[in-house]
Amino acid sequence: MTKPQWQKQKNSMQNVSLTLVQTFFMVAQAGSYSAAARSLNMSYQSAANHVRRMEQLIGEQLVKSDQGGKSITLTTRGQHLYKLLQPEIEPMLARLGIILDKERPIVRIGLPQAVFFYLLPEILAAFHAIHPDVDILAYERDTSLADLLKEGSLDVCVSERYFGDAGVPQHLICSSSLALVYPRTWGLPPAPADIAQWARHRPFITYEPGQMLRNLALDFLRLDGQEPRILIATSGSSSVKRCVEEGLGFALIPSWCVDARDVNLVALDLAESLPTVPIYFGEASFLNANPYVQTLCRLCGEMISARLKCGQSSRPAPPTSLS
Repeated sequence: MTKPQWQKQKNSMQNVSLTLVQTFFMVAQAGSYSAAARSLNMSYQSAANHVRRMEQLIGEQLVKSDQGGKSITLTTRGQHLYKLLQPEIEPMLARLGIILDKERPIVRIGLPQAVFFYLLPEILAAFHAIHPDVDILAYERDTSLADLLKEGSLDVCVSERYFGDAGVPQHLICSSSLALVYPRTWGLPPAPADIAQWARHRPFITYEPGQMLRNLALDFLRLDGQEPRILIATSGSSSVKRCVEEGLGFALIPSWCVDARDVNLVALDLAESLPTVPIYFGEASFLNANPYVQTLCRLCGEMISARLKCGQSSRPAPPTSLS
């Protein structure tokens, strides 16, 4: 393709509208013009005209259909374009529907309950100082965040999980250590090398099966092939910590969950004994240039990192003698 031809095609592509893209996507997905037209509440001829216009702008045929045929087939270019659009168009349309319903900008964020409780309020205050007219909808989730982003129910997420999904880009914003926490009335903390023996006959509070923090803790506490006795398993760090505060047992939780206000707990940082726990910011791929998403990502990186550094120096000191 010569430069003038390439430039002409580039200029034509700038005229592609969301309506044309959506119509082509629905035709490709449904396998017929008539089914797509019914879904889009338009005539058969309008659906066909939209696809023809899309082909003119791209400069290649996308759809083949026999005269009077009820179904269509995609050309090689049409198949390629459909696969490219598939992870983008449905969450994009879902997001647009929410915005139109609320008639103002919105960012939907998903994150574990403890991340919201301990880390997000200050970030939201800073965000609204910059973007006062943008609504934030927060969904407290953990294991389903990647699926919610891909289906269009969320725009961004903050998570300790790495999804490994090209459709959900994630950025490492910081890492935190785990801490052994237990009631202060239990006395002096064990040396890190002795924690597994110390824990052997003590009740353990942890996370639900399948969660990364539970797996890290069980591997660390396993002694002679035996795991500690799990008294309670719950969904998030704040719930685990609350059980420890009530004296029900000990736990391994992110160090940012404990600070100087927790005078009834002992917290022993395990940064030298366990891998650090990453915290990722992720977004739907079509939103990576959205200014609200960029602001939220920047604030999460700056303020969570600052919160973790501050927490290192503000945790309650271990007891110096047995109670």
